[in-house]
Amino acid sequence: MDDASYLSVASDPRPHAVVIGSGFGGLAAAVRLGARGWRVTVLEKLDAPGGRAYVYRDQGFVFDAGPTIITAPYLLEELWSLCGRTLAQDVALRPMDPFYKIRFDDGEEMEACADLDRMRAEVARISPGDVPGFDRFIRDSEKIYEVAFRELAEQPFHEFGTMLRAAPDLVRLGGHWSVFRKVSRYFRHPKLRIAFSFHPLLIGGNPLTTTAYYCLIAHLERTHGVHFAMGGTGALVTGLAGLIRGQGNALRCNAEVARILVSPEGHASGVQLASGERIAADIVVSNAEVGHTYSKLLADHPRKRWTDAKLKRARFSMSLFVWYFGTDRRYEDVYHHMMVLGPRYEPLLKDIFGRKTLAEDFSLYLHRPTYTDPSLAPPGCDSFYVLAPVPHLGSGTDWRERAEPYRAAIQRRLESTVLPDLGQHVVTSRMLTPQDFQDRLLSTQGAAFALEPQLFQSAWFRPHNVSEEVRGLFLVGAGTHPGAGIPGVISSARILDQVVPAAADFVRA
Repeated sequence: MDDASYLSVASDPRPHAVVIGSGFGGLAAAVRLGARGWRVTVLEKLDAPGGRAYVYRDQGFVFDAGPTIITAPYLLEELWSLCGRTLAQDVALRPMDPFYKIRFDDGEEMEACADLDRMRAEVARISPGDVPGFDRFIRDSEKIYEVAFRELAEQPFHEFGTMLRAAPDLVRLGGHWSVFRKVSRYFRHPKLRIAFSFHPLLIGGNPLTTTAYYCLIAHLERTHGVHFAMGGTGALVTGLAGLIRGQGNALRCNAEVARILVSPEGHASGVQLASGERIAADIVVSNAEVGHTYSKLLADHPRKRWTDAKLKRARFSMSLFVWYFGTDRRYEDVYHHMMVLGPRYEPLLKDIFGRKTLAEDFSLYLHRPTYTDPSLAPPGCDSFYVLAPVPHLGSGTDWRERAEPYRAAIQRRLESTVLPDLGQHVVTSRMLTPQDFQDRLLSTQGAAFALEPQLFQSAWFRPHNVSEEVRGLFLVGAGTHPGAGIPGVISSARILDQVVPAAADFVRA
C-alpha cells in the first residue's frame, strides 16, 4: 500500500500545505500561503516556534537565541498587511542610531550609521585619504543593491535562463569578485577594509570568498535602517504565529518531521512525524535546512541533483559559538550592537573557513539588548549574548570538551576590553555550540547558515525554491535562494507567490 493510502483527509475543503519548520522563512511562507487561500499546518520540532530565532528565558532574563538585527522592515510590514493588520499593532520596532559600533583590537572605535556626513567623518578620522573611496563605494553599493536585491532576490532561479539573463549584470557589477577584494578597491586602510567587508559573516559567508553582490548590505542598511524589536526578536516570532492562527491555520510544536511522503507519481503527498503520525498535504514547503531536507527527509526517495554525494561536496557555512549571559549590574558604556574585533582578520577567516581550525583568538559580536529594552532583564541587570564565528563540525572539534574553555577565553577577552570584572557579575549562563546546531537545529555539519554563499552556490547554483527532486515540494529559508539573513529568508517565502498557485487555482494531481 503506498504512502497516500495511509493519510487522513481533513474536512476543510481548501487545499492543504504543510510547512516544515517555523523559522522566519517558514512563518512567512505560512502567512503568504494562508493569505492566498491555503489551509496551512506549520510543524515545528522544538517546543516553541522560531527555529534559530528561539527564545531562552531564565530568572527574568530574556535571550534571543539567533537573529538580532532587523533590516528591511517593509518585508515584515507586508506580511502584516496581508492579514489586514499593521506591524505596529503587534510589534514596536526601534531604529538603531548608530547601527553598531566597531571596536578594533587597539581600542579605537568606529560607528556605522545612515548619515553620510557622519560616516565620512568617521572614515576621515581613521584615514582621510580614503574618503573619496568611501563615496565611490556608497555609489557602487547602491547599484549592486538595485540589481542583486531589488531585481533578483525575489526572482525564482529554478530555470537556467534566469541565470543567463542575470550574468551580464554579475560581470558589470563585479559580482564575480569577493566582498573583500571589492572593498579593497575603495579603501587602503586595513581598518576600513575590515569595517566595510565583515558583513557576510552575519549570514554565514567568508568575506574573502563571498560574492561581491553582498556589498549591497551597506546600501540596505542605509536605506531601510537597522532596527530592534522591543521585547526582542522573539516578539516578531510571536506576532507571526498570531497572524497564522488568525488566518484559521495551525502551528504545532513538538512535532518533528521524520520524512516527506512522495506519491507513486512523484508528488509530495504529506509528511510523517517522528511519532509515526502521517499528515496529508497537497504541497509541502520545507523550511528545514536544505542538507537535512534532501539527505534525511527524502532519504528514501531517489534524487538526481542533490544526492548525498553532492551534498558531501558542497561547502557549508561556518558555525557559531554563542554565550548567553545575564549580569547583576548594568554596563552603561556598552552599546546595543558591538563588534569586538581581534588582532587578526584575513588569517582568522582562513582558519575558520579554509583550515577549519579553532583558533586561540577570535572576533566577537556582542549584543546588549537591555541598552534599548531594559525589560529583557531584571531591574538593575543586563542581558547579553556574544558570538564568535567558528568552523563547522568538519573541523573535528569535540565541543563537549572545548565549550567551557572557549567560553572562559571569551569571558577573559570581554573583561579586558569592554566588560570589566564580568566574571564577578554573571548570574545566568548558557552556551550554544556547533554540536547544538546539528543536534537541536538539524543543521548539516552544525553549520549555522546552511550553504556558504559563494558565487557557485548562489542563485541557480543553490537549491531551488521549486524542488528539483519532487513535484509539489518547495524550499524556503537560508539554504535556498536568495540566502540567509532575515531579509533573505522572508524574500524566499515571497517567491512562493510566483511558483505556487493560489488555492482557488490549485488543481490536485
